[in-house]
Amino acid sequence: MWQLLLPTALLLLVSAGTQAADLPKAVVLLDPQWDRVLQDDTVTLKCQGDYALGDSSTKWWHNGSFISNQASSFTIEAKVEDSGEYKCQTGLSALSDPVHLEVHVDWLLLQAPQRVVKEGEPIWLRCHSWKNRPVHKVQYFQNGRGQMFYHWNSYFNISKATLEHSGSYFCRGLIGNKNESSKAVDITVKGLENPLFFPPWHQIALCLLLGLLFAVDTGLYFSVQRDLRSSKKDCRGAKVTWSQGSQDK
Repeated sequence: MWQLLLPTALLLLVSAGTQAADLPKAVVLLDPQWDRVLQDDTVTLKCQGDYALGDSSTKWWHNGSFISNQASSFTIEAKVEDSGEYKCQTGLSALSDPVHLEVHVDWLLLQAPQRVVKEGEPIWLRCHSWKNRPVHKVQYFQNGRGQMFYHWNSYFNISKATLEHSGSYFCRGLIGNKNESSKAVDITVKGLENPLFFPPWHQIALCLLLGLLFAVDTGLYFSVQRDLRSSKKDCRGAKVTWSQGSQDK
């Protein structure tokens, strides 16, 4: 009896593990999309995933601790303690990858949808003020050099990023009569990968393989040549012997 139960239990465990591994991951979305916000900003966290029939509950984690909220989305008025890592999971989805939220206490904050972009992709920057207070004479800087000036607050857009657009960015503007500056944010532009490029170890392996094939091919060539020469010698040294038939007697 136990001999039958043990394999069955193992099969069930393997099957459950396989099913869990096959589930698509849930996804945490921020609305608005900024992962850097100012205190008192309104942020909605949404969990995208598949749900079992009749079960729309969602599991949430903040910095590894389970959140009692079971809704697929919830809204917060951001506080410093809300900073950190968020994950979610639904009934028919695997645990999501983490999404990080930074809550800052400041007058101005530079926001970017992505801080790592590929060459040719756009870069969007926003100079965000606490409680959306009006900001004028806004200037964007890259590596300490002014890049764009607006009389009234506006997005800074680079339509096609190049490697030269990597650097440290911040913004500055007037809130009332106060000249305020944001903290700097690093933006990285990654070059396009050449699909024909092989890493060094691939090149070494390819060279070794070509060398091995050349050596085998050369060995086969000389072996065939040697056999041919040997066959020719055997043919030249062979003697033909005639025997007299019975009719010649």
